Amino acid sequence: MTLSNLFRKGALAALGLVAVATGVQAAEDQPLWELGAGVAAFSFPSYRGSDQTHNFLMPVPHFTYHGDFLKADRQGIRGSFFDSDRLDLTVSLALSPPVSSDNISARTGMPDLKGTFEIGPEMDVTFWRSENRARFVKLLLPLRAAVTVEGSPKSIGWVFHPKLNMDITDIPGMSGWNLGMLAGPLFGDKRQHAYYYTVAPQFATADRPAYEASAGYAGMQALVALSKRFPKYWVGGFVRYDNLSGATFVDSPLVRQKDYFAAGVAITWVFGESSTRVKVDD
Repeated sequence: MTLSNLFRKGALAALGLVAVATGVQAAEDQPLWELGAGVAAFSFPSYRGSDQTHNFLMPVPHFTYHGDFLKADRQGIRGSFFDSDRLDLTVSLALSPPVSSDNISARTGMPDLKGTFEIGPEMDVTFWRSENRARFVKLLLPLRAAVTVEGSPKSIGWVFHPKLNMDITDIPGMSGWNLGMLAGPLFGDKRQHAYYYTVAPQFATADRPAYEASAGYAGMQALVALSKRFPKYWVGGFVRYDNLSGATFVDSPLVRQKDYFAAGVAITWVFGESSTRVKVDD
């Protein structure tokens, strides 16, 4: 959930797991901040379209913060510039882990994929919210610029990922369990798609012909997260489905699998919390 210095393979994905698996809660007084740590196990492809999967078990941080501007919770780390009953304007962040081409048969002999950091504005439109603000349906509209995480960061284009989001607190028949669902298409510009799917002529082989990726549609993604908060710890997990059918780069020789699942589970313990309480709705 937090930004950290753990830019190693899998570490960024672990942070993402904590962000998406944190429970949703109704409007109520909560600590201004919480600190903790735990462990996560997850499985995900080397990159979208890869036919190779990596499995990890590693420690993860737990951090929540509910300030007037800066917030860190199930939706990640963001700054809230504008907040109304139906519209929220925030800053959206995303991270992805590095990939060594030596470990990916499709990319043998090609440059490694660096870890990436994405940042940009996000507009959230609330279509429906229950009276107690425990359940809602939103349209999330993040537009992020992406850069590589290295000594001399390089811009690798833009990502637009509109998503329909539904959160349900305290599922009927499953007291205390919370469900979050996200689904929507992805779009990227030419630099974004080229970074992952272009094969320059000098890296072409008999089994990997030269290819130039173009901008546009990048497939669909859907995610379901389930979690429960206990007094001193929480548990959660997610399953994500990706489908690249129809993507502008689907014919790249680096796309070896058009649809796949990724998943993860985590447990974190809360070691400390603020004595200051604040009202948190969604």
